[in-house]
Amino acid sequence: MLLEGKKLLVTGVLMDSSIAFHVAKLAQEQGAEVVLSSFGRTMKITSTIAKRLPSPAPVIELDVTDQEHLDTLAARLGEHVDGLDGVLHSIGFAPQGAFSFLDASWEDVATAMQASAYSLKALAVAALPLMEEGGSLVGLTFDAKFAWPVYDWMGVAKAAFESTSRYLARDLGPKGIRCNLVSAGPIGTTAAKSIPGFEQLAGSWDDRAPLGWDRADPVPAARACAALLSDWFPATTGEIVHVDGGVHAMGQ
Repeated sequence: MLLEGKKLLVTGVLMDSSIAFHVAKLAQEQGAEVVLSSFGRTMKITSTIAKRLPSPAPVIELDVTDQEHLDTLAARLGEHVDGLDGVLHSIGFAPQGAFSFLDASWEDVATAMQASAYSLKALAVAALPLMEEGGSLVGLTFDAKFAWPVYDWMGVAKAAFESTSRYLARDLGPKGIRCNLVSAGPIGTTAAKSIPGFEQLAGSWDDRAPLGWDRADPVPAARACAALLSDWFPATTGEIVHVDGGVHAMGQ
């Protein structure tokens, strides 16, 4: 029971194929109490998917670009849990225009940056009042060391996301809060499929991965998240754990 007694906020559960869903499922199986977040039109979908967990989980509304939602997050979470031990950030969004690097407008880039990078800091600060005894913040990234085909400004946002995690590790460490990321290989989630040219990005991954790669299987990445949310990494922060079949370590 890796997460026995832990209270966790899991964002980004949209379908039961998502990494976030499997993090929530594993967390419950390992003894955690889980609250999910969603917003807008997806609230109904998330509420339906929540019933597929081992134990139905409450769903609260949270748009990480809405300051009112952030300001009231701790109070609204407090209706379900008396504290937080961990938060999974599984949030990313970029307008279609952001997937054309040279043509993207600042408005599209700014939206991608706020929703996909700044939101890690915003979510951490919003959850902080419930994490007085420390805890773990875990985010999902896609290796930002490279200029990937078609990823464009979302790739830049992920680079900012990874840097944000390191600064949070610096500033939250004295409060006993760790901040780490899991860099997953391409998974065929709803969010991934919304990226123009996703097949081009993911197509050769299995050939390049020494361990092989199944983009229909979100469980390996979810297990890494669950482990980082647990107490098994008490002295690890500012880290990026790659769960990509080993592609990050290979040359072309």
